[in-house]
Formats: sequence, C-alpha cells, structure tokens
Amino acid sequence: MRKSLKIAGAASACVLTGAVLYGSGAASADGGANPTHSTEPYNIGKLVGEIDDYYGAEQDDDGTWTSSPDSDYAKDLARVQHEAKKDIRQATQHGKHHRHGKPALVLDIDDTSLLSFDYERSTNYTFDEETWNEYVSKADRPAVFGMPELVEYAKKRGVEIFFLTGLSEDLRKPAVKNLEKVGFDTKLDKSHVFTKDKANPPSYLDHCATPAKWECSTVEYKAGTREHLEDKGFHIVGNFGDQQSDLDGGHAKKGYKLPNPTYFVE
Repeated sequence: MRKSLKIAGAASACVLTGAVLYGSGAASADGGANPTHSTEPYNIGKLVGEIDDYYGAEQDDDGTWTSSPDSDYAKDLARVQHEAKKDIRQATQHGKHHRHGKPALVLDIDDTSLLSFDYERSTNYTFDEETWNEYVSKADRPAVFGMPELVEYAKKRGVEIFFLTGLSEDLRKPAVKNLEKVGFDTKLDKSHVFTKDKANPPSYLDHCATPAKWECSTVEYKAGTREHLEDKGFHIVGNFGDQQSDLDGGHAKKGYKLPNPTYFVE
C-alpha cells in the first residue's frame, strides 16, 4: 500500500525524532482525560521545502518539476551506484558467478529507474490512482540519475538485467516505452520486465495470488519473483529499490536502497 507524504511524512518525522504521538490518560485543555499530542508533528510545509532543496527542485516554463543533477539527491544516488559498481566488478571477476548461476540485477522501476518527482511535486505529494496511471501512460518520465549507466556497466560484465515493478500489467507498454526512451538499452520483453498481473498471476505466486483474488504483499510479490529467477538459474548479485519493501524477503546477494523521501510503500 502506497502512502502519500501528507499521511506518512509527518508521522515518520515524529517517529524519527522519538516523539510519542499520544499519551494515554493525558489531561486535555478542558481538564478531561482524553489522549493528546505530547509533541507537535513536524511542519508539513517545512518538510516540503526541505524535499525541494534535497532534489534541487526547479519548475520549467511548461510547469514540469525537475530535479537537479547537482542536488544532494543526485549525490546520494551516486554514492549508492559507486558502491554497487564495485560489488558488481567483484562478483563478476575471474568467473566467480559460474558457481552460483548467471549473475543478474533486479531493479524496481518507479523512482529507481524512472523518476516520478514531477508527479509527486505537482500533486503536492498526494497519490491518486487515476492521475498516477495517466502520468505513467504518458511515458515521459526522466531516468533516475545514473541508473542507465549502471545497467550498461553491469551488462558489459555479463550481468542479466531484470525490472520488477508494482505497476499493473496494463501499464507495461508505457513503462517499457519510457525505459527505452531514456536509455535503458537492455532486454525489455515479458521475461525481463515483471509487472503486477492481478488477472493472470504467475503460478510461482499461487501461495498469495489467484485470478480470483490477489493477496500478495509487496514483499511477497517481489521476493517471490526473485526466487523464481533463482529457480531459472540466475544469481541475483544486486537488488535495487527506493522502498524497503523492494528489498525485504531475501533472494538477492545484496540490496541497494535508493533515496526517496516523497512516499512510502508497505
């Protein structure tokens, strides 16, 4: 389940600062014993300003919000990518991968491969499924800084590339078109791009999904798909995502968490 900044951001800020949201039996202003806030939540307006600064937010003449390649966000991405390249080089040297299977990377799409900052900022960090689907269908998102280059680096070392997204199956075509458009020069067929197909879920997810009912959590869906890739003979040397739920559940040698303070997916 995706939570917008307005719902999750302020609550997360309180948790991070160790604030207790409610004290049982605390006295209210009228002398009653109703629960009250013991610490004021972080101001949402200030948080939005800090996120703008983090992304180096700029608005083009047509209203499109962009992130700066010189931003702190871009620098944090570069640090993660630098570490990943070292690990990929080590994992693929001297034929090490032959003992475990063909090496592979698994990448989430939204805000791991394709940047959705324009949508998040334009909607004031609130999520609506209809407007989100319209946005994705335009196939006009920019690449997350450095990720096409990371994919190319891995490919040159014999690593197979897979994309694993929570996008629905009916958004496959625009997602693939967008990946191609921004320079992900790799295989993008159905065996390399995995979408959430609730109408026809794969048999390897039959413990939590049937055509009648989808009950897979994000972790079950993504970990189950990675396990499927392992069963097909791939050794996942790197798993990339902007949410912890992209990474939990195992079936990867190492997970790489990319920064994203704009929303939270359970």
